Amino acid sequence: MGASGAGTSTLGKALADRLGVVFFDTDDYYWEEKFSVKRAIETRLEMMRRDFMTREDWVLSGALSNWGTPLEPLFDIVVFLEVPRDVRLERLVRRERVRYGEAILPGGSRYQEHLEFVAWASRYEDGDVDVRSKKLHETWFQRLECPVLRITGDMTVEEEVGLVLTELQSK
Repeated sequence: MGASGAGTSTLGKALADRLGVVFFDTDDYYWEEKFSVKRAIETRLEMMRRDFMTREDWVLSGALSNWGTPLEPLFDIVVFLEVPRDVRLERLVRRERVRYGEAILPGGSRYQEHLEFVAWASRYEDGDVDVRSKKLHETWFQRLECPVLRITGDMTVEEEVGLVLTELQSK
């Protein structure tokens, strides 16, 4: 988990591939319509339980710190990616260009939405616990019973995978 643009989905997919297990992303459960209509919390949890309980091992990326408490006992480890804000925002803009193309340019149909999203994402490091923020995540980590592996800095995916595998092997 980490801020938007930290690389949690990229790491999650690479780790699942390396371990030979299935990959899940919280966005697939959170959103009824991608990035616009949220599912009810109980619906999300039921979908996740159904998917997780039929498997011994899996990798999940994304944040569920303010709604996924019933799933926390299933976690063996939580990985927290902390990437410099400028790197994250550059990644986000690049990802948005791939997703939406010219629609995010001035005059485009998604331009205003894009600006609002980048502004929201830029507040992660400074936000309080009432929004998706580092402070909210730090508060969540304190109540987890599993270890939290912190990976800080702008590393390659392979370096991050190596750190996670080392941590898993030490358990």
